[in-house]
Amino acid sequence: MARIHAKIKDARTDFLHKLTTRLVQENSLIAIEDLTIRNMLKNHKLARSISDASWGEFFRQLEYKCDWYGRKLVKIDRFFPSSKRCNHCGFVMDKLPLNLRSWDCPSCGTKGIDRDINAGKNILAAGLAVLVCGATVRPDESKSRKAGAMKQKPKS
Repeated sequence: MARIHAKIKDARTDFLHKLTTRLVQENSLIAIEDLTIRNMLKNHKLARSISDASWGEFFRQLEYKCDWYGRKLVKIDRFFPSSKRCNHCGFVMDKLPLNLRSWDCPSCGTKGIDRDINAGKNILAAGLAVLVCGATVRPDESKSRKAGAMKQKPKS
């Protein structure tokens, strides 16, 4: 029984190493959402799946391999509304329950926005903004915008 468990563990570890290496070699920027995995494990319906997927180890490997290969890894704040924000117009939904997998934007009229694909596009856009502008990604405003606005002198 122990050999079977060791074999499964080795197969998962091998998969994680191959996947993270491929991701880092193929991309110069990787943007990820900074999730609190420890809190997510408190949900007993998801805990086993999250533990089996080894999200924590996946993020750890991405970090050290990005440093190793000279790539950029940008962590987006967990409170950034990646699923709730329309990637076409920027409208943010007030509430978006987890059981709602796709939604329609009331602002621009885009139909059938898939929650996960939309979040991925928003996280990538936020990661590019961090890379280009050096801005911090926050739900409503950025520290760098405030600092830049304060430094500007009024025109006379």
